[in-house]
Amino acid sequence: MAYSNKSYFPSQVVSDAEKLSYDYGLKVGKAIEQEWFNEEQGYNSKYKNSQNNFHNLRLYARGEQSIQKYKDELSINGDLSYLNLDWKPVPIISKFVDIVVNGIAERTYDIKAYSQDPHGMKQRTEYMESVMRDIQTKEFNDVAKQTMNIDLYENDKDKLPENTEELELHMQMNYKQAVELAEEQALKVLMEGNNYELIKKRFYYDLTVLGIGAVKTSFNTSEGVVIDYVDPANLVYSYSDSPYFEDIYYVGEVKSIPVNELAKQFPHLEQSDLEDIIKNKSHNRSNYNSSYSSNKEDNNTIQVLYFNYKTYMNEVYKVKESGTGADKIIPKDDQFNPPQDKEGGYGKLLRSIETLYEGALILGTDKLLKWEMSKNMMRPKSDYTKVKMNYSIVAPRIYDGKIDSLVKRVTSFADMIQLTHLKLQQVMARMVPDGVYLDADGLAEIDLGNGTNYNPQEALNMFFQTGSVIGRSFTSEGDMNPGKVPIQEITSGSGGNKIQALIGNYNYYLQMIRDVTGLNEARDGSTPDKNALVGVQKLAAANSNTATRHILQAGLFLTAEVAECLSLRVSDIIEYSPTRDAFINAIGVHNVATLEEMSNLHLYDFGIFIQLQPDVEEKAMLENNIQMALQQQNINIEDAIDLREIKSIKLANQLLKIRRKKKEEKDRQMQMENIQAQAQANQQSAQAAAQVDMQKEQALNSSKAELMQVEAQLQAQKMRAEAELKKELMMLEFEMNMQLKGLEVEGQKQREKEKEDRKDERTKIQASQQSEMIEQRNSGKPPKNFESSGNDIMGGGFDLGAFEPS
Repeated sequence: MAYSNKSYFPSQVVSDAEKLSYDYGLKVGKAIEQEWFNEEQGYNSKYKNSQNNFHNLRLYARGEQSIQKYKDELSINGDLSYLNLDWKPVPIISKFVDIVVNGIAERTYDIKAYSQDPHGMKQRTEYMESVMRDIQTKEFNDVAKQTMNIDLYENDKDKLPENTEELELHMQMNYKQAVELAEEQALKVLMEGNNYELIKKRFYYDLTVLGIGAVKTSFNTSEGVVIDYVDPANLVYSYSDSPYFEDIYYVGEVKSIPVNELAKQFPHLEQSDLEDIIKNKSHNRSNYNSSYSSNKEDNNTIQVLYFNYKTYMNEVYKVKESGTGADKIIPKDDQFNPPQDKEGGYGKLLRSIETLYEGALILGTDKLLKWEMSKNMMRPKSDYTKVKMNYSIVAPRIYDGKIDSLVKRVTSFADMIQLTHLKLQQVMARMVPDGVYLDADGLAEIDLGNGTNYNPQEALNMFFQTGSVIGRSFTSEGDMNPGKVPIQEITSGSGGNKIQALIGNYNYYLQMIRDVTGLNEARDGSTPDKNALVGVQKLAAANSNTATRHILQAGLFLTAEVAECLSLRVSDIIEYSPTRDAFINAIGVHNVATLEEMSNLHLYDFGIFIQLQPDVEEKAMLENNIQMALQQQNINIEDAIDLREIKSIKLANQLLKIRRKKKEEKDRQMQMENIQAQAQANQQSAQAAAQVDMQKEQALNSSKAELMQVEAQLQAQKMRAEAELKKELMMLEFEMNMQLKGLEVEGQKQREKEKEDRKDERTKIQASQQSEMIEQRNSGKPPKNFESSGNDIMGGGFDLGAFEPS
């Protein structure tokens, strides 16, 4: 469809005062109306075509599309008198839409806030540095604690990472600043208060059916922050090729507002104004209402175009040099120019920033209900010159301004399925049941033998009840009977082949829908293959999820945009909203104290990101990794529990790697400790054995020593006994010696005496012998023997040497 590319928008290179004027706002509103609602050269307007297209897609998605095209296809010159068919469309697309929308809506996610302002980054950096110091000085800190009972740790020792890799994971999983937690809680409260889950389901349905979804966020002092669903069929926007519409400079929506609501929204309207609005509305209504909604219109509703218009404004400051030499800055309007004829230093500071205007125009009239600079513009704190629009729009498959959707791809196949369904009804209507051929002449030749003839009714009863037939091969005249089988079946199988062909055609187009959308049988489990492995089925389902991932990503983009807009409006809630107290109670006093600090200092800037929880396939893959690690004893059951609690698959896998490394290191350390313990045990055993041997040797030596001591004692006792004995013997010897001496003396005396006596005797004897010899000589007698017999000699000595100590 061709549309005029002529621009009717007023120039943006005008003063800020002119942009604030009523006439400028009216020109902007009429330019939007001209682009979207003007019908040129007999063509429908851009807005009406958009509404009609979206309306038809929604009808297809509900299985309620127009049946006129099917009647035109099957009629002959418009004549349908010979057709008696059920024209109700087959709701084949509804199933696929529900599969996509419900499957995506079940995916849960967490909204995470990340403080990216200098103050927050400083806190994060200081925390990381303190943890690194604790890691690097861990041994020293432990020694100080044990020896001096001084705790030098800056953080909790039990939660301290062991290395930089664990520190990175710790910062992603566990570290949260107070303002980040407060921000996340605030976003959660605001979304729950606006029933965002219901809004989310609606724009996911739009993304699937229409290919575009939109949400609006606004702030007012009566309700605070409001999140509204926006029907894409009512949207108007400037041209964009971007799926995220970040380059549009105007956007709006058309709403049908009752007159009483219009008076409430715009209290400055007088009675005459309302009457004039009703009059002009009635005259121009047909220009802007699509045909499908005309029956919903009445004389008490007004079509109002609410729009945002993005332009720029100049912030101008006069710089004046004071008497002290300092510069004084004074705000001025954008038409200010420093005076040239005055003495002293004058200068000018200029900065252009984006600004947003809000307007409301009654379509078909020149009545501008509202035109003002937006009071609560959303400006990212990282770039104050930028401004965000109140509308967040996404169309993941847009090209050259044309939007593609899942339903749009399959409408032609749905039409063919509907035509096939109607053809099936035609074929079935023309099919007749199987019958029988009855030869009446053949029956007339048959006699049953009981006096009755074989009539047609009797033959049919027998055939239908028993399947038997009675016939005659010859006639009564003996000729061959051509009707010997009087009853024969008539089969009518001409419609069966047509039905099978139509069913095949139906399945073909159904498979085409599956191929085009990527929604295979494994996605919905409608016709699972009993012979296919479970892993193959899951892989097919995963591939189907991949085919519709762009819809999921588009919805997450809208959610992230809404969360970012809410984050920028939190300061407005705490400062201006009358629902501040309820908001405070919902978040908690501690967190709100932090948020008030943020609102007052304007230091914090949050980055918002969506952490999507894993789907069934991702969870299965993670669980498979956990089970393999458990089987190989790479992790403990406590680690598996912690891993299952993590919502991010990426972080869970990173933690699994770290826990495996720690477990391996711990097992290796335990193995070394076991080896050391075993070596120590062996050493202790050897020491114990050596000690036993030593003790045994010591006992033996002790026994020997005791034995030697006993022997020594016995020897001493023996020696004492010998000494006593010797003493006694010596005494005895002495006594005996004394006695012997005495005896010797006596003996000597006796000997001397005897000697003298013997001498005397010898002398006597000698004298006697002499006298005898003389007498012999004288008498002449033989020699006489004078020797003794020996018994009178006592000799050999007497000695006590045998009694000496040995």
